[in-house]
Amino acid sequence: MKDVSELFGSLVFSDSVMRTHLPKDIYKALKKTIEQGTHLELDVANVVAAAMKDWAIERGVTHFTHWFQPMTGITAEKHDSFISPVDGGKIIMEFSGKELVRGEPDASSFPSGGLRATFEARGYTAWDPTSYAFIKDGTLCIPTAFCSYSGEALDKKTPLLRSMQAISAAALRILRLFDNKDAKRVLTTVGPEQEYFLIDKKYYLARPDLVYTGRTLFGARPPKGQELEDHYFGALKPRVSAFMKELDEELWKLGILAKTKHNEVAPAQHELAPIFSTTNIAADHNQLTMELMKKIADKHGLACLLHEKPFAGINGSGKHNNWSISTDTGTNLLDPGETPYDNAQFLLFLVAVIRAVDDYQDLLRISVASAGNDHRLGANEAPPAIVSMFLGEELNDILEAIDTGASYVGHEKVQMAIGATVLPHFPKDTTDRNRTSPFAFTGNKFEFRMLGSNLSIAEPNVVLNTAVAEVLSRFADALEGSKDFIGDVAKLIKKTIGEHKRIIFNGNGYDDSWVVEAEKRGLSNLKTTPAALGAFLTERNIKLFTKHGVYTEKELESRHEIYLESYAKTINIEALALIDIVNQSIVPAVIDYQNDLSELLLRKSKVGGYDNSLEDSLLANTSRLGASLAKKLAALEAETIAVRGIEDSIEAADAYRERVFAAMSELRLVVDELELIVGKKYWPLPTYGEILYSVI
Repeated sequence: MKDVSELFGSLVFSDSVMRTHLPKDIYKALKKTIEQGTHLELDVANVVAAAMKDWAIERGVTHFTHWFQPMTGITAEKHDSFISPVDGGKIIMEFSGKELVRGEPDASSFPSGGLRATFEARGYTAWDPTSYAFIKDGTLCIPTAFCSYSGEALDKKTPLLRSMQAISAAALRILRLFDNKDAKRVLTTVGPEQEYFLIDKKYYLARPDLVYTGRTLFGARPPKGQELEDHYFGALKPRVSAFMKELDEELWKLGILAKTKHNEVAPAQHELAPIFSTTNIAADHNQLTMELMKKIADKHGLACLLHEKPFAGINGSGKHNNWSISTDTGTNLLDPGETPYDNAQFLLFLVAVIRAVDDYQDLLRISVASAGNDHRLGANEAPPAIVSMFLGEELNDILEAIDTGASYVGHEKVQMAIGATVLPHFPKDTTDRNRTSPFAFTGNKFEFRMLGSNLSIAEPNVVLNTAVAEVLSRFADALEGSKDFIGDVAKLIKKTIGEHKRIIFNGNGYDDSWVVEAEKRGLSNLKTTPAALGAFLTERNIKLFTKHGVYTEKELESRHEIYLESYAKTINIEALALIDIVNQSIVPAVIDYQNDLSELLLRKSKVGGYDNSLEDSLLANTSRLGASLAKKLAALEAETIAVRGIEDSIEAADAYRERVFAAMSELRLVVDELELIVGKKYWPLPTYGEILYSVI
């Protein structure tokens, strides 16, 4: 392997590459576009395109693609070659500024939520110069936004860029009040921790439910799961280690700051965490990370599972969205400093986030809602569906003192003395961590922990950015023109704490008593995706997004429709897969087992003198469960057919949850019980034990 410093970013048309490949005036013009959002002239784009093409061709590239993120949740790309014909049957390699800045893919087959009719095919991709072009699979990939012929956003990148613009504008208004004239932009940054499972590819291919849906639709719990907690941070197995090593190398080539890797709690579960990047780039990088995980796993004879809950009874996989706000001059606006009690600017930004999370808790819940994440939220490894915030002891005491007017004595730094003199002493953090909190402050950032592992991080960050932008805008409205700025800031901080402290909860979010307490506080508890989506198109939420230019009302309505359709389609696919597997594999296996038991009993009865109690018991149990299997299977088939005829998307989503998913759960209980008594040689599919412990 090359030296990491040489390897890192070697496939990226990065700032350093642009500086060496572009004329100075062109480089400055492009940097101005990137940093200030100015319009990029076509003559500048032509020079950039030519340099980008030459750089790519030097690395064996023959094609380019506009790489975009439609509402499918994954990325899309259409490849075109650099080839252009010339006289004499020859070709030259060309790439123009027009081709760089604009593409024209077919928009009709991507989800639009009614924004586009099927016959209205035209769509546009527009170059996002804030995210560097890169080489993947021998193709030059140009990160782009994706919009319809009529200008509506059909992707996840465009609203994210709009939200980043909104929070920057609002935050700068506040910074100017604190006499900060140096900052030109305010950036949100994210470091998304990515959890995933690795299993042997042969077992993955032997489970149609994993292939079709990404999760197991049935499966009895193995004798050993995660009870001993011996997998967490355990030594990496050789195949896993080899996979992680290659993954790191490929991510580094793409300029992705992969930093941490380790085993997670569940058997076969792992995690990768990157260093922070600006939110737009972090979203692009996370999409690439998930794609590379699957591709590299395949090379190692493995399958990478990114579903939020691939196995029942053990931990599912999340994606922790570590979010902060920084100026372009390098100041983290959520850094408390040495004396947070006296840091008025920090406290104002802190209470702005507190108010944003409280005011728009429904939107934060909606932003992570999916059929897959419904299995995870509220389980014993994930935060509940109730949105709340953890601030830790020190900040909580500071806010309490401000709210009540009491004096704040501060938290003394304590040295950790572990007991063995050979071990070093080090300062103890003033605040512990709370892994049960959906939205936790962790030193100089917030960790939004409700995201599912398969989710694009764009949507939750759109909500977070826009909600905070709204609160900061209101704060600026209240403070601009103030005659006693410091006094008015103090009053605003105190007022905000008093009105929004209900969202702060530092206790155990897994405890049942918190559900009761949250209800008393008036916090929402949107347990399922259909319940969450019901709160999406409120007048208040529409006003938030339209005011800041993040979504139009039409774009919001389209997304609501897309989310509902996606939920219904997901449950429908799962139901059809379960019906198919039971009919084609489980029923024949149960019949074969019953037949063999019956024949054995018949032979023994002819001979006589044998104790048949074991065979009688097994046959009786199998027969009972077989009859129940037939009944539950018929019920699921009937519900799946009935619900399919519901035209209203909201009613359909509710029906898939309340009727189809419920029928699937009933059928699963029977299948799982049968797995425990039907002989191994009859059971047609790999068990949890075989799958989870397959990688050695």
